[in-house]
Amino acid sequence: MEIPNNWTFKNTSIANNFEKHVREQLPWYDLVTNAISHIIKNYIPENGILYDIGASTGNISKSIKDIADNRNLKIINIEESNEMLKKFNGIGEILNKNALDIKYKNFDVCVMMLTLMFFPVEKRKQFLINLCNKVKIGGCIILVDKVSIESSYLSTVLSRLTIVGKVSTGTSYEDIVKKELSLSGVQRPLPYNFLDSIPLKYTQFFKFGEFSGWIIERNE
Repeated sequence: MEIPNNWTFKNTSIANNFEKHVREQLPWYDLVTNAISHIIKNYIPENGILYDIGASTGNISKSIKDIADNRNLKIINIEESNEMLKKFNGIGEILNKNALDIKYKNFDVCVMMLTLMFFPVEKRKQFLINLCNKVKIGGCIILVDKVSIESSYLSTVLSRLTIVGKVSTGTSYEDIVKKELSLSGVQRPLPYNFLDSIPLKYTQFFKFGEFSGWIIERNE
């Protein structure tokens, strides 16, 4: 896949090669997908509603097909890129819209896997707070994203760990550098304390290099 100078999911080459590329760049991708599938199974009730925001090719909904069938779930996939949707192999309803423009229903589970870091910086916090207000009691938001680290040296260590992970899949140093530069101004990591201002309890379930995953719960 030819990495463009300016990264965009509205690119046919990126969409056609996404499944291979994301696993080269993120060696933990399938591990976290399986973890999210497990978490969904534990939080989603019968006839429950699930949003997958930034659904890409349908990785999340595909991973829970058995749960969806057994519990009669309503799955709503949100993906703005037409190019990505042409490769969609998940299940459920598809909304081909910008996630910021959607009026959300009350839901049981919402997944944002590697999505929020591509939102405009000034709109992220309020968007997440609005989602928190839509979670039903007993439900959760599952968030996986790239995060800035508070400690200056630890930030360097974890950045290097991210690179080591990519190299371990056989990704070339040239492609690693090209991808990082193509993301300039497009992907911006969340601040390390980003979740401190949200109204719900959150617990970290995943950490690798600069990437983290949290479960944000509504218990009452």
